[in-house]
Amino acid sequence: MLLAATLNQVDLDRGYTGWTPEDLVRLCRAFSQAYGYSSRMLACVDHGGPWLKDKHTLEHWSLEASMDGVKQSLLAALEAGYDLLHVDPTVDRTLPHGENIRIETVVERTLTLIRQVETHRRSHNLPRIAYEVGTEEVHGGLADLTTFRFFLRGLRLGLSQAGLGDIWPCFVVGKVGTDLHTTSFDADVALTLHREVQGYGSVIKGHYSDNVENPTAYPASFMGGANVGPEFTEIEHDALMELEARERKTLGSHASTQSSGIGRALEAAVVDSGRWRKWLQPGETGRDFHALSPERRAWLVRTGCRYIWTQAGVREARSRLHANLQAQGVDSEAFVVGRIADRIAKYCRAFNLEGLLDEISFTL
Repeated sequence: MLLAATLNQVDLDRGYTGWTPEDLVRLCRAFSQAYGYSSRMLACVDHGGPWLKDKHTLEHWSLEASMDGVKQSLLAALEAGYDLLHVDPTVDRTLPHGENIRIETVVERTLTLIRQVETHRRSHNLPRIAYEVGTEEVHGGLADLTTFRFFLRGLRLGLSQAGLGDIWPCFVVGKVGTDLHTTSFDADVALTLHREVQGYGSVIKGHYSDNVENPTAYPASFMGGANVGPEFTEIEHDALMELEARERKTLGSHASTQSSGIGRALEAAVVDSGRWRKWLQPGETGRDFHALSPERRAWLVRTGCRYIWTQAGVREARSRLHANLQAQGVDSEAFVVGRIADRIAKYCRAFNLEGLLDEISFTL
């Protein structure tokens, strides 16, 4: 199991989870021990690149500042004991709107970040670490096969020239049909990309695998990994809304004064966070949240809950919900965890992962 945290989630500034890289590694180990999980639980950085941390964009960091910030974050993850770093310098906020970053620049910045990590790792005699490169986003410049091949050749040559010929990413992220609003996995494209990276000793990883319609096509196309995340926060949200409905029914005439108000608390926290603005579509930019359609508001809250689970108002409302339902013999937290676990199990079955740990030996 790879636990891939973005720099928005876990970082030196604690991100929106409140965790540093050391905290994430410590929690992985604590959960493994508590539940008797004897295999490896791998801590990973997801999308480690300039301006992919929201703070860098919102505060208009320069290229130099953002690259240095990413470097410090990657080194902190390395020192904390992470197992994999996704190096993803495929966004460039210095370019005019609509202009894509040159693939030569992507190669150059990927090499820069890997070289900085490897220099630090070797000088401090730290264990080897695995790498993931590329992105599924169109702005990353890896949207066509010709560019994809150029990226791989340039990265191989650059690593060799830097004296890092023994370093090569295990994952290359592929644009395989899925994105924020698309849930259909393109098995033919995935198989084509697999053939491209197979000779390099890599496998393709798909991002935005949330709610994918055809997950069983992943192993059939030789996919090596799939990122799922927002889907689980949506499941958590939906489970809490179901529990809130049960709470209202249980409280009856007292619902107006004694209910948790978890739905209102979630919406208020998402709106106050301001992060919902990053998901606005053309024509919605600049509009007030409450001026959007009910369907769009519901979607923004449902997917935006990932940012606000740790906020005080949400935690308080959740505690009240738990207490109200516990009085009726309902374990609300177990209900929520069960819903998430069921969805994880769906992917384990679809990806042929059941029983696989007995057959895997972990080497980096």
